Amino acid sequence: MPDTSVIRWFDTIRLEDVPLVGGKNASLGELYRALAAVDVRVPNGFAVTASAYRDAVTRAAVRHSLHALLDDLDIADVTQLAERAAAARRLVYEATGTDALREAIVAAYRKLEGQYGAKVAVAVRSSATAEDLPTASFAGQHDSFLNIAGAEDLFEACRRCFASLFTDRALVYRANNGFDHFKVALSVGVMKMVRSDRSASGVIFTLDTESGFRDVVFITGIYGLGENIVQGKVDPDEFYVHKPTFRQGHRAVLSRTLGRKQLRMVLAPGHTGATTRNETTSEAARARFCISDAEVLELADNAIRIEDHYGARAGHPVPMDIEWAKDADEGLLYVVQARPETVASRRDPADAFETFELSGSGTVLVSGKAVGERIGSGAVRIVAGTEDLKAFRPGEVLVAGATSPDWEPVMKTAGAIVTDHGGRTCHAAIVARELGVPAVVGCGNATTSLRTGQTVTVSCAGGDAGVVLDGAVPFAVTRLPSDALTLPRTEIMVNLGNPQLAFRTAMLPNAGVGLARMEFIISEQIGIHPMALVHPERIAAAERRQVAARTRGFASPADYFVHRLAEGVGTIAAAFYPKPVIVRLSDFKTNEYAALLGGTAFEPRESNPMLGFRGASRYAHPAYAEGFALECAALRMVRETMGLTNLRIMVPFCRRVDEARQVLAVMAQHGLARGQNGLEIYVMCEIPNNVIQVDAFATVFDGFSIGSNDLTQLTLGVDRDSEIVAFDFDERDPGMLEMLRLAVQGAKRNGRHVGICGEAPATHPEIARFLTELGIDAISVNPASLPRTIAIVREAERVPPKRPAG
Repeated sequence: MPDTSVIRWFDTIRLEDVPLVGGKNASLGELYRALAAVDVRVPNGFAVTASAYRDAVTRAAVRHSLHALLDDLDIADVTQLAERAAAARRLVYEATGTDALREAIVAAYRKLEGQYGAKVAVAVRSSATAEDLPTASFAGQHDSFLNIAGAEDLFEACRRCFASLFTDRALVYRANNGFDHFKVALSVGVMKMVRSDRSASGVIFTLDTESGFRDVVFITGIYGLGENIVQGKVDPDEFYVHKPTFRQGHRAVLSRTLGRKQLRMVLAPGHTGATTRNETTSEAARARFCISDAEVLELADNAIRIEDHYGARAGHPVPMDIEWAKDADEGLLYVVQARPETVASRRDPADAFETFELSGSGTVLVSGKAVGERIGSGAVRIVAGTEDLKAFRPGEVLVAGATSPDWEPVMKTAGAIVTDHGGRTCHAAIVARELGVPAVVGCGNATTSLRTGQTVTVSCAGGDAGVVLDGAVPFAVTRLPSDALTLPRTEIMVNLGNPQLAFRTAMLPNAGVGLARMEFIISEQIGIHPMALVHPERIAAAERRQVAARTRGFASPADYFVHRLAEGVGTIAAAFYPKPVIVRLSDFKTNEYAALLGGTAFEPRESNPMLGFRGASRYAHPAYAEGFALECAALRMVRETMGLTNLRIMVPFCRRVDEARQVLAVMAQHGLARGQNGLEIYVMCEIPNNVIQVDAFATVFDGFSIGSNDLTQLTLGVDRDSEIVAFDFDERDPGMLEMLRLAVQGAKRNGRHVGICGEAPATHPEIARFLTELGIDAISVNPASLPRTIAIVREAERVPPKRPAG
């Protein structure tokens, strides 16, 4: 009978075996043993137990020497830390070189050769007995070795893994997190090597790492071995999948972001410790995603199954951090690690109501991926290597090409972190998120554009894109207790245009999205006039080249528009699912359309664009009908392919009832028929005729959303952008209040939903009270106005409405 005190095979390991095989190996065993039946592939292997480590250290009698090195260690002294850690590793390396341990490891390797073939290459990974716990992650603290072939090299790699229990970074992490160095032991995992060096690999989180939003799977991927993601040397591809609709059977990628994937880590000839090298990724490979949509969805399926399994074991939801790899020889995807996520999932729910917002402005010096949703200012310190850390002062902004785990004692004192390379799962991002420090990663040029001593402001409060601004730009921090945001009976919704803010905003108390602005997505995420994508032959040659460059990788330029718009709208709809999300069809004015790439070839010059060719008048018109077809195709993709049927559509600036019928007919031709698959279509109530003919408009639309800005302008005849007459723009004018009253009462008289999506209720509390007393169904405001609006409406609901005189 085999000695299980030294070797344990994956199929005999459970989650409860952490004390024996460490968190990493316990999780691998659990995955291999329990999830193979539901098509989650895990390479087979075995663990060299922590008992084997302890026994070797005890027999060699080195504990006294280790105590002498570590008991009075000052982890802030970088030189002392490096010297004593190296000495501790030498002691453990020598202690684990026993013949008995060699024989046990070689025998297990021979058995693995029987399954996979002679000299099978394996990955050798450290697994500490206190790592990958719900309360701590030791990821990256200890050494791993890849592509180890042959019994001798395997034994050498195992000894090095044991010794890595005392790496500089592991000692710092344990000291900072209250772990006793001598109560943590190490197990070594040995598993068949997945040949992702010639394929792809990456990391999966079963939540959004920045906001902590739980309803998505976030997948990153690069070419080659996955070490480059953690080390922050490359900018990975990123994908999101929406869990609720995936569970319903919809198979769609919610959004994709193409990473630069600058390097590919491949295997190289040599023995332990010299088996990998980095190669520059070709331009053609960088221009395409490293995995297909079908593979993204397979990974999402694996991630959801893993999360469900761990949640069932724990008795509560357990968001997961998962590593995956694709084997080039087999073409199959494997899960090579899974651990509970330990940062975003542990965030205090009250933190969802802490918001950072710039209250000033500054010149953007560099930009990249935002990590942390916070803002920080300080003096720049360029760090090219470990030697530069000695000059670092607390509160400075650490700027580097990439960060190393050995830098963590200094990173902990930084006011912000900025890197040239890396994505949102690189080392710098992981540490910054864990420490609550704002970070902007993957800037490309931070170390050359910034200079030591320069004062900057690092802002991660604007969504996915983070910026470094020149100077100390003022910012505000708002923190609200959760009980201050208890929703009233009246639906309080949010106005939102930026999909990058959707997950964070959705975590605030709300009743859905009252206005999702399609224009923001078109201008910021697409930037090209829709008709220029349908007819690129009509635009200038230089513009055609720009269009071709932006749309590379898509079936056609039009396909680019449809997919990008669907991803933007779909992200907002997914964030708030199943609450209603009302998206407004494009409402650019002609001068705004003309500003898009290729737009001047398709837009007329108008003296008054405000009252010109905008809104509903465009959708069936020959000058824009083909562009509108693309909008409809994107919205249909969101509702049907993505399964986000909570999406409602709103028609803006609809002047006449006949025009409304014409637009609805065109939409139906494009597969967006009112009532089909539960589709509701609203109209923006922003023209006096919408109010005057509210009964007629109610026969063709399912609801009304009052646009108080345009309705006030057109009711009072005031251009709010004109400095000389803007003082006359006032939503509180008696005529405007009458318009609001007629609109709300008319909609309710016809059994139609009615809300308001302008900022008037947030700007003027008396309007919010007035609308509440009228019984309006919903009030939709910008996220920053939520607390004030909620408080006003809650108070108004406590006061009985005034009865009319007589």
